[in-house]
Amino acid sequence: MVSSRGGKFGFVYRSRFSAYRALRRKGMSKTRAAEISNAGRSFPQRSIMARKAARTRKAKGSRR
Repeated sequence: MVSSRGGKFGFVYRSRFSAYRALRRKGMSKTRAAEISNAGRSFPQRSIMARKAARTRKAKGSRR
């Protein structure tokens, strides 16, 4: 079950469920994990997200 609230609040695309589970294992809330996993439904969407993340890391001077 994605969310105890159910309905549209508990929805995650089937193709993105593995991404949702991975985020949950990292300790993310159900809502936040669902938002992120649903955002990257298609390959172009994930590419956009990856580029934005790279820009963010570069701007913050990645400490990894």
